[in-house]
Amino acid sequence: MDPATFELLRDIASGIVFAVGGAFLLIGAFGLVRLPDVWSRLHAAGVVDTVGAELILVGMMIQAGFTQATLKLILIGLFLFVTSPTATHAVANAAFMAGIRPVRLRRNESGEVIGDRSNKEPQP
Repeated sequence: MDPATFELLRDIASGIVFAVGGAFLLIGAFGLVRLPDVWSRLHAAGVVDTVGAELILVGMMIQAGFTQATLKLILIGLFLFVTSPTATHAVANAAFMAGIRPVRLRRNESGEVIGDRSNKEPQP
């Protein structure tokens, strides 16, 4: 294969991956603005942001080729793949412990939840 053709194919492939990753990030940003409560916003931020960031990193890997930069991008991708869902879970757990419930909750499904002190005696 001609080197110029290979460069063109690499640019096209990375451009497509960048566009899809950017679309995911844009959808996540709209979700943060438009969704009604913390739980919906966490879903938009957590899932979509993880996928969008990973796709942007894959696009950079395609542009870098097989170099040391690609190895660094893979390590960054693994780090984001682990820490982004962990951070989302930590925020969701904090919201649950603070007593924040979904906006359209039809009935109280939580009942006795950890951290709910509404019907207990005050702690000294």
